[in-house]
Amino acid sequence: MFRRLSRWAIALPVALALAGLSGCGSGRPATSSASAPASAAGGAEEVTVFAAASLTGTFTELGKTFEAAHPGTTVKFNFGSSATLAQQITQGAPADVFAAASPATMKTVTDASLAGSPTTFVRNKLQIALPKDNPAKVDELKDLADPKVKVALCAEQVPCGAAAVKALDAAGLKITPVTLEQDVKATLTKVELGEVDAALVYTTDVIASGGKVTGIAFPEADQAINDYPIATLAKAPAGDLARQFVDLVLSPQGRDVLTKAGFEAP
Repeated sequence: MFRRLSRWAIALPVALALAGLSGCGSGRPATSSASAPASAAGGAEEVTVFAAASLTGTFTELGKTFEAAHPGTTVKFNFGSSATLAQQITQGAPADVFAAASPATMKTVTDASLAGSPTTFVRNKLQIALPKDNPAKVDELKDLADPKVKVALCAEQVPCGAAAVKALDAAGLKITPVTLEQDVKATLTKVELGEVDAALVYTTDVIASGGKVTGIAFPEADQAINDYPIATLAKAPAGDLARQFVDLVLSPQGRDVLTKAGFEAP
């Protein structure tokens, strides 16, 4: 970090004198929108985005869009459980943007004064995911309470697990899962591999499976909808690029990518 700051300490006065620009806190050239190209003068740059596992497909697509609009810039993703990502950030992991699958996991970061004000950008709700042949003949949520039905759930401390608890409570059901997974992708994989008869995962993950699983909607899911907040991090090494990536996510182009994947507008 010292070496990087030293380079900018030398280069910045020269840039100011030549271009008549004012400096910015991150030491990176400011741009006016998410689609504006990064300055070639600074060479290759990187923006690191920590995002909930359920955002893997959509954010990967948006990352490619961002890179195309910012020549020389790489978007590096860390996808996983929002709770785990929040813990990594509070423990000092370097990141520029955090997109969580619940306000509770974002609050862990904002309470530590490590992020700016978050914006809710999409919502997501649960479906029952089943193997295509549906061996347990599951038709509705109450079927998951049958002890003969092997069910996978996300662990309660992660957003998809917390949503499952709310939905099951709303239905007045008690389920004993055969496995508790640390993120929604791992939970869905149990269904795809035929290791369980059913799982509660997000609607977007059923869609993203590309037909590998069957999804069943259920009314109690409406009482367990997760809001997804996004924020730039206070100590973002690539502050300007971080803000521009968030702008892309919040833009009509970003919203279009997200809603096509099954996310709902906030």
